[in-house]
This record gives sequence, C-alpha cells and structure tokens, in this order.
Amino acid sequence: MDISDFNITIVGLGLLGGSMAMALRALGSGNLSGIDCDETAIEFALKSGIIDSGHTDSETALRQADIVIICLYPDQIVKYIKDNLNFFKKGAIITDIAGIKSEIVREISSIEGRNFEFISGHPMAGNEHKGIQHADGEMFRNANYIITPLEENKEESIELISTLMKKIGFKNVIRVTPEKHDRIIALTSHLTHIIAVSLVNSNMLDVDTKLFIGGSFKDASRVALINCELWPQLLISNKENVIEQIELFEENIRSIKAAIRNDDSELLEKQFQQASMRRKEIL
Repeated sequence: MDISDFNITIVGLGLLGGSMAMALRALGSGNLSGIDCDETAIEFALKSGIIDSGHTDSETALRQADIVIICLYPDQIVKYIKDNLNFFKKGAIITDIAGIKSEIVREISSIEGRNFEFISGHPMAGNEHKGIQHADGEMFRNANYIITPLEENKEESIELISTLMKKIGFKNVIRVTPEKHDRIIALTSHLTHIIAVSLVNSNMLDVDTKLFIGGSFKDASRVALINCELWPQLLISNKENVIEQIELFEENIRSIKAAIRNDDSELLEKQFQQASMRRKEIL
C-alpha cells in the first residue's frame, strides 16, 4: 500500500491526533490535513510540518478525504459525524480512537443516508499528557491496535485500516466485536486507571510521601496523571463492565487482606506466584 495514494484527514489535533499525524508524515504521506476548533493546535501542526493544511471548518477537508481518523472524545464522535454527514466523500473510510466501542458503533451504524464506511479503532497507546505539544510519532511503535468492524464492512477496507496502522508502528492489529472490546478494556485499561487514582488518593499518612517513593509506587501510580475530562466519559459509558471488574478486584483484595490478618503466608505465596506467572504470560 502506498500511503501517498490517499488523502487523509485527522479530526482533533490533540495528543493522539497529533501523534497520528507525525507517524503518517514520517511514512511520507501525501495530502494530510487536520481539523481542530483550536487554532493554536492547527498552527503548531503546520509549523511542525506534520500536516499540509489545517482547518477550523470541516467541509473542505472532509470532501477530499479518502480516510478520516476522528481523534475526539467519545461523546463528540457521533455528534461530529451527524453534524458533518453531508460533507464526507462518497466511499470514504472513517475510523476513530475511542476507548469504548459498543455505544459508538451502535449509534453510527444506525445513521441513515451515510455513504461512508465506519471501522471503529482503538490504539492501545498514549501517555499521561494531553495536547499536541506532547505528541510523539513513535508512540505507537510495537503497541496493539484493536478494530471492531461491522458485518457490512468490506474486507478490503478492514485490511486497508489494518495495514495503515501496522505501517505507523503497531505490532498487532486485533479484530473483536465492540462488546468484547468493552468487556476486556474494562479490566486492562479502565480498572488500572481506577486503581492508580485510588492509590494516590489513599495517602492518609502525616508524612511527606514523595520522600518515600520508589519505583513500585511510580509505576503503579503513573496513569493517575489522568485526563479528568475524558475518563469520566469512558467509565460511565462502560459502567456495567467496569463495575463487574471492580467487584472482582474487590474480591481479590479481600482475599489478600484476610490472608494477612490470619497470618496465612501459604495463601499469600500462592496468590503471588499466580500473579507472577500470569504477568509473564501477558507481557
């Protein structure tokens, strides 16, 4: 696939949108445009040379785009598509980066009169910052990318998105249903952020905690530097799956707590061995 054959538009030049633009530009992409309501983000992207044109209005860029990557918050994605329904190029492929899928895919697939293909995607990459100033074209290197295609999607369109994502650095592209995506992500992403926030907010000690911090606390709490606007949307939109994972986590914590209270070193050792083996398998 020659990326220069496609006109690509990125909607939302934040951390991930900016990183996508950088990664695509490094491939030698042809016509790459960006859309954002923030003129400073567009100016940064233009001065950095990572887009060819920037727009605060969507019509011009969308009418020319063969591929549209929507890098907006979940509650903005469906609205954006509906508001700009008449501007998308016929046959265009639209994808997104949202961390939840079921609700978004359901709403977009029910839109009547659409002349584009929607193939929802989720890059399993990022960092604790926000804004295009923190964008990094190497962010996706060796990461995983999840797509949740619909039955109506053409295989060649799915392959096009899969190939594009591999070219910008993703090691694995995994296909799952939107429902399965949301169940798994509730554990591997949503719960981990909840735990990090809870850990940092649990400091009740009358000491200067930062003087007692080592690698374990830093690793466990890194994602507590959280996007406070985005994450409530993700958790509430996926509430059933997230609550299920919280309850399973609570059971494990209660089990460890009981073992400590009862001086049950055998149970603790068993739990630790199991966790150690599982982590080696996962990573």
